[in-house]
Amino acid sequence: MNSSEEIAVSAMSAGRPALRMGPAELVQAAAMARRFYLEGKSKIQIAEEFGVSRFKVARVLETALERDLVRIEIRVPAELDAERSDALRARYGLRHAVVVEAPADAAEESPDPENLGAVAADLLGELVNEGDVLGLAWGRSTIHMAAALHRLPPCTVVQLTGVYDAGTAERGSVEAVRRAAQVSGGEAHPIYAPMLLPDPATAAALRNQTGIARAFEYFDKVTVACVSIGSWEPGISTVHDMLTDEERAHYASLGVAAEMSAHLFDTEGRRVGRDLGERCITVEADRLRRIPEVVAIAGGHRKAAAIGAVLRSGLVTSLVTDTAAADFLLHETGPGPRPALDRADPDGD
Repeated sequence: MNSSEEIAVSAMSAGRPALRMGPAELVQAAAMARRFYLEGKSKIQIAEEFGVSRFKVARVLETALERDLVRIEIRVPAELDAERSDALRARYGLRHAVVVEAPADAAEESPDPENLGAVAADLLGELVNEGDVLGLAWGRSTIHMAAALHRLPPCTVVQLTGVYDAGTAERGSVEAVRRAAQVSGGEAHPIYAPMLLPDPATAAALRNQTGIARAFEYFDKVTVACVSIGSWEPGISTVHDMLTDEERAHYASLGVAAEMSAHLFDTEGRRVGRDLGERCITVEADRLRRIPEVVAIAGGHRKAAAIGAVLRSGLVTSLVTDTAAADFLLHETGPGPRPALDRADPDGD
């Protein structure tokens, strides 16, 4: 039985309705319930043991629930919000949605809460299979995730983007890739290059360098990817912070609402400012869309609208977030979003 679920079965009256059952009925119902819920026996097996039909067993089990003879409690760790998680998964058509409790003091919330990374690390432990290729994009959330990793099946780990600053590579994306590969015992393919370059020609030249080109060759083989999301404001998007004031104003005029792996999106999930990608070392959007599982890690009030925009882009299949962002996403007005698992491009490209 799953450790997060507890089945309580009692032969004693658990409320006034149970008193209407006679003692023999109570004992039999409790015994059948114990066989079914605690011992995992089928209704057919129980029917054979007690010499009754399986339909009789079904009625007894139903009555036991109705009369509070059996109490079923579903428990998850306190930091996880199962109800919001399921509602968010259903609303956005995600494969997985995991919602954790937001910081108690929302005014002092971090733009990238470390607890999201820890939960995402556990999720990757479930999603990654032996022989997979795991892709990690630059982002504080993915760095937190990699630091929290404790188990991964043997897999290849590849970096999907350059880094915010080549001088911080040892404690950033490169180290995250090394850490994940160390935990899994697989190969690591880091990218020793900044994410943003001065011009497209410089970026193209770097992409052709042997080490970077080798990492790019793995992009089409990635089976599970982990990405971060930023909103278009200082301190919340590293790409925003890398640009000049003039460039920020230009992309803002195009309606940028979110950034993910140096790709910019408006509120409807459409890509804007595509010229920026020509200057960046990053996985292309069409390649990202073909990756079977793309897990985004992002939370907080300040990122909530940006998360919604990226979920509408068709590039993400699963999400790890917090209650602050989930509440915003669950109460967004307007038409319902297209299911994320459709992987549809809002631009129709």
